[in-house]
Amino acid sequence: MTRRDQIKSAYKLTGDNASFYDGMMTYSTLPGKAICRMVWNMDGEKNLRYLERALSGVPEGFSGKLLEVPVGTGVLTMPVYKELPDAEITCLDYSAEMMAAAWKRADSAGIRNITFCRGDVGALPFESESFDIVLSLNGFHAFPDKEAAYRETFRVLKPGGVFCGCFYIRGGCARTDWFIDHLYVQKGFFTPPFETESSLRERLKGIYSEVNVTSVEGIGCFRCRK
Repeated sequence: MTRRDQIKSAYKLTGDNASFYDGMMTYSTLPGKAICRMVWNMDGEKNLRYLERALSGVPEGFSGKLLEVPVGTGVLTMPVYKELPDAEITCLDYSAEMMAAAWKRADSAGIRNITFCRGDVGALPFESESFDIVLSLNGFHAFPDKEAAYRETFRVLKPGGVFCGCFYIRGGCARTDWFIDHLYVQKGFFTPPFETESSLRERLKGIYSEVNVTSVEGIGCFRCRK
């Protein structure tokens, strides 16, 4: 199964009872599609494109140790993990409610090689150089202490390991920036300051040995090697 097929599986698995969050993340429900188009200027193809890029650091057949932070509801990653039976996967989130949804999704899919852990990305409860991959999808724009998050994700990554994922960046789409400032920040969903594509690239180049940063509308996608 290709990575695109895995992502499409996530879309199909949401079903008619998908939460608003899941429907938005997977562009699979009418309300989710409306938000994607209105706020993020995303159609189905753009949504697929940014997720493919964000997940490009997780190779097919991966069998090492992977940390996902935050896991959210697991709607995007459980179809990927189902194809990685030999990997040792740890999923962390500060929200017990989100993590419970992810656990239920993993259990329903019969995925047994996952450990769920509640915790704070700014103080990860793991030893240094513990993971081959650290994956972070749509989380950094919400973290209150981004400096600590960058430090901790780097600390727990093994030398030669990969840090990959995506999050909101400023300047990619003026409409998105307006909604972030006037709604998402005001409601406490997102926490400034925010990166731009160029600032993210420069920041990661100052930390990692190999850095690839691209964007799709207001979403920045990155893949780095320690």
